[in-house]
Amino acid sequence: MTLLDVTTWQGTLHSDGWVEPAGGTAPVRSPATGEEIGRVGVANAEDVTRACARAAAAQRAWAATGYAERAAVLRRAGQLFEQHAAEIGDWIVRESGSIPPKAGVETDTAAQECYEAAALASHPLGEIVPSAQPRLSLARRLPVGVVGVIAPFNFPLILATRSVAPALALGNAVVLKPDPRTAVCGGVSIARVFEEAGLPDGLLHVLPGGVEVGEALVADPNVRVISFTGSTAAGRKVGEAAARHLKRAHLELGGNSALIVLDDADLDLAVSAGAWGSFLHQGQICMTTGRHLVHESLSERYVERLAEKANHLPVGDPAKEQVALGPIIDERQRDKVHALVTASVDAGARLAAGGTYEGLFYRPTVLTDVTPATPAYAQEVFGPVAPVITFADQDEAVQLARQTEYGLSLGILGRDVMRAMAIADRIPSGIVHINDQTVSDEAVAPFGGVGASGTGSRFGGAAANVEAFTETQWLTVQGAITRYPF
Repeated sequence: MTLLDVTTWQGTLHSDGWVEPAGGTAPVRSPATGEEIGRVGVANAEDVTRACARAAAAQRAWAATGYAERAAVLRRAGQLFEQHAAEIGDWIVRESGSIPPKAGVETDTAAQECYEAAALASHPLGEIVPSAQPRLSLARRLPVGVVGVIAPFNFPLILATRSVAPALALGNAVVLKPDPRTAVCGGVSIARVFEEAGLPDGLLHVLPGGVEVGEALVADPNVRVISFTGSTAAGRKVGEAAARHLKRAHLELGGNSALIVLDDADLDLAVSAGAWGSFLHQGQICMTTGRHLVHESLSERYVERLAEKANHLPVGDPAKEQVALGPIIDERQRDKVHALVTASVDAGARLAAGGTYEGLFYRPTVLTDVTPATPAYAQEVFGPVAPVITFADQDEAVQLARQTEYGLSLGILGRDVMRAMAIADRIPSGIVHINDQTVSDEAVAPFGGVGASGTGSRFGGAAANVEAFTETQWLTVQGAITRYPF
């Protein structure tokens, strides 16, 4: 069975059918070739209003549905992600410019997100609270109602499914706005999976669109929680708008993650980890290793070997050849990356590798002679750029790592694990990996950053998901009506 056929799809998807989009249609394009590979409906504010109202109406019956039935839908969704992994993965490759192994990680993780969410449906949702009165006192968790999910282009399937699946499992309805550049792999595929899995009508709506759609979703009175993944600049606007409407916003934002290479680290393994952390998916990952902090005794050899590795990594169309890096998502993002590299060289940094591009294919880039003020070091690049800075001792490494507004992920490489843990204790970060690079994610693990990287762990693991997608209600029960003095 073919799950996705968007050559003929011209609608905005609601879970009870395809609806003619108020915003018209738009082409789906491959960033590697620029060719049109399908067409999708484009939503506008009118579609958001209609979808949120329908979602709110459908949600009440879903919340009253037994956990076993909800869990069964999530399990079937996980199985469908596995059964259709090749087809969905092909769309991830063509639509987002991913290499096939990265696409495989997305389909596998999407399935795992659904399986974990299936278990979440029967997770205990409350606790007994002591009371000074003779009554049963409970703090119980209830579905929020309608969850708005705004997902980005870089890991489109994972970063949407990790909110959609647990929100549905806990009895909510969902309105998903995928990035219009990845509307198929990050939106249509999810809707079709849940459609085939037997999700009741009206509970999932997929509305590809731009800023107007996101603003309408945040403002809609039927939406009680916003789950947003994207840039820090956009996240600030989402958070401000959500606050005005007195609703919760879970924000997973940007990063400029540091990889600390200590003096006792295995150099070859450190270089391999650094290359993977900076160049995977063209550096278009919030957890990307954006800053390489290398002990001065290793730095010269580290730069030399990292540059050699970068120079030999093949770049090209991942749908047509075996490559390590595919295209940057679009010209705007490519130009931002190149502007930061150029500004860094103008400021005194030296290009050890890369710094050039053809079309949207940007060569993996290594910068040395970097200072904390170097643009590609100080700012989130979101491209395949590895700035390397040196440190003399542990205190300087900590100072450099802390010298950022972000706090998403941190990697520390070295043989003395206890020393690495002591360093980690001094650096604010939502995620820490000792003897690994900065890019890692699992459906069972809490995920999120601090500072400008977001509002903490709001995805992954039962505790974080229950906190994100339910409300707490205090409930008391007693056998007779209390007699009061008046």
